Amino acid sequence: MKPDKPDKPGNRRRGRHGYRDSDDHGDSDAQLTRSASGDAAAFTRLVETHSSALHGYFARRMPGAADDLLSEAWLQAFAARRTFDPSRGSARGWLFGVAHNVLAQYLRRAGRTEVVAGPDVTDPWQAVDQRLDAAALAPALRRALAELPVEEREVLLLISWEQLTPAEAAAVVGIPAGTARSRLHRARGRLRDRLAAPRPAGRNLSATGDLA
Repeated sequence: MKPDKPDKPGNRRRGRHGYRDSDDHGDSDAQLTRSASGDAAAFTRLVETHSSALHGYFARRMPGAADDLLSEAWLQAFAARRTFDPSRGSARGWLFGVAHNVLAQYLRRAGRTEVVAGPDVTDPWQAVDQRLDAAALAPALRRALAELPVEEREVLLLISWEQLTPAEAAAVVGIPAGTARSRLHRARGRLRDRLAAPRPAGRNLSATGDLA
C-alpha cells in the first residue's frame, strides 16, 4: 500500500509538541476500536488517515523498501487490531509501534540491528519541514544524527520527524515516558553541540524547532 502523496506542512496543524496530523486522536482511537469489532470501513479510514505518515517513517529509514514495509505494517496492524487499548495510548502511537516492529523484523532478516539515514535519503518535508536553518544543513544534520546513541536518535526522530509526543514515542520503543523525555533532552543537547562545532568555512550551524 502506498499513499497517493506524502503529507505536507499545510495539511497539519501546530500543537504543543510540533506539527500534528489534522486527524483528531479520538477519531482514530474510535476507528481502531470499531475495526476490532468488525467494522471494515473504520479500518479503511485508518489506512487513509495514517498511510502517508507511516510511509514517511519507512521512507526515511529504508527508502527502497518503504512500500513493502508499509503493506506489511497494515497487514500486521489489521491482524493485531483487537490488542489496541485506548487507555494505554493513542491509535497513532499504536500504529507507529507496529511500524517500528515491522522495521525491526526487516532489519533482523537483513542481518542488521539499526538503520541510519544516509545522505541519499530525501525527506519528503524539505529537510524536516523547516526545522532547520536551511536546506543545506541536511547533510551535516544527518552526520550528527549518525553519531548519536541509537536509543537517543530513535526517540528524537520519532518526535521531530514523525510528530509523536514523548509519551507516544516512549510507547513505540517500549520505555517509560520519563525515560523518553530524558533521551530526547540528551539527544537535543548532543545535536546542538555537534552542529555548533566550528566548520572549515567559518559558519556554525544550528538546529531549530523540534530538533533544538
